[in-house]
Amino acid sequence: MSGRGPWLPRRVLVTRSAMAWEHGRAIADRATALGIAVETLASDRLALGLPDDPRRAYAEAKRTLAVTVAPPSKLRLQPIAPSADWRVDLAEGCPAHCSYCYLAGSLKGPPITRVYANLPAIVAALPAYLGEGTITSRSAARAGEGTTYEASCYTDPLALEHLTGSLSTLIAAFGRWQAPVQLRFTTKFDAVEPLLALDHQGRTRMRASINPAQFARFEGGTSPVAARLAALAEMARAGYPVGLTIAPIIAAEGWQAAYGELIAQAGAALRTVPAVDCTIELITHRYTPGSKAVLDSWYPGSDLDMGEANRTEKRTKFGSVKHVYDAPTMTALRRFFETEIARELPFARVLYWT
Repeated sequence: MSGRGPWLPRRVLVTRSAMAWEHGRAIADRATALGIAVETLASDRLALGLPDDPRRAYAEAKRTLAVTVAPPSKLRLQPIAPSADWRVDLAEGCPAHCSYCYLAGSLKGPPITRVYANLPAIVAALPAYLGEGTITSRSAARAGEGTTYEASCYTDPLALEHLTGSLSTLIAAFGRWQAPVQLRFTTKFDAVEPLLALDHQGRTRMRASINPAQFARFEGGTSPVAARLAALAEMARAGYPVGLTIAPIIAAEGWQAAYGELIAQAGAALRTVPAVDCTIELITHRYTPGSKAVLDSWYPGSDLDMGEANRTEKRTKFGSVKHVYDAPTMTALRRFFETEIARELPFARVLYWT
């Protein structure tokens, strides 16, 4: 679809425990077939050997893939409001270079990407949570989605699919699961070809994470937005429910024209798909002091506005601080998006605004 090739890490590290799983060995074999240097470790300790210089260490970490075993804590699912009932992690980390990255400050250590070899154990853990969530399972507004499982909280699974095959395996598992459930994932990539022929039974919703071309400089290493929308339309034609994650909404100069064009572009891509089932999630830009510090160190030349103008502090239920847009800015943004979506995407339903 786009001219951008798949992400190829410079090196792949495989822990001893990961090699005990067939899925882990298959990931190592895929990497080897792609000509990537694969190192099988003698233990489960990741000795990264990164440079002391922070910028060089960041660059080296972003070129590293580690195949590990998800710890027991990953098999105890956590709620992921407002997206879904439960978070299911196939990986942790992302190869993209987004200067607003949500993972900055959330994940500890160098930004390597870890993928999990014990996928059968991850899949086996899911049924225990059926009907137990509060975001969709017990919500009158979203009960039709069933129990929902979000696979892209700490990663972009489509960006890694050519190396892992994990997303295809999970989609097929949901297709076989005879229950009111839905797998969800959002992506900034367009390589959906391996997913189109899967027997998904409508139990997986793909969402394209999109922003205007004006802000493409903040999304390094990702597929062009037009390619993401074309891929989303292909998935919809293959019977998948789909969605748009418009995030992060950035109230920079000219945002009305930029987002107006983006919403019209999305409408043009999807309105010709018969009986399309489309949702929209609207997420405004926010950051924490910790994530700002990390992002400033990763992308010192970025002109993404993380200043105090038009911002206010918001405390989470855990007591941490987030910097979000102030009330007048949020009101203007929300009114604009509601109006434009009603005009260009009348067949879609907005799940939430935050």
